[in-house]
Amino acid sequence: MGRALGEFEQMVLLALVRLGDDAYGVRIKEEIERRTGRELFIGAVYTALARLQKSGAVSSRVGEPTAKRGGRRKKFYRLEPAGEVALNRAYAAYREMTSGIEPKLESMGTSRGSS
Repeated sequence: MGRALGEFEQMVLLALVRLGDDAYGVRIKEEIERRTGRELFIGAVYTALARLQKSGAVSSRVGEPTAKRGGRRKKFYRLEPAGEVALNRAYAAYREMTSGIEPKLESMGTSRGSS
């Protein structure tokens, strides 16, 4: 994975880290929505997962069929070493860019009031 991750791709990879072995499309969508307050289309999640899988950042496996899902199988996703490297680089860049300005960032939006 040679290119930089986009913001949404970073969120998808972070959701994979949080969810571990239980990372499948709907759970990933719900995790991102819950933590960001953004409403997502499931198609956007699957598009990002396909892009990440194509780049080698993510792999997938099909789970066992379940009666609860009418015999359908879930597709589970896993962060691969290339994804770990890309996510680590993105996180390091973010930390470097925010280093020393955290108080300023935290006060933004509150110091000007909201109308």
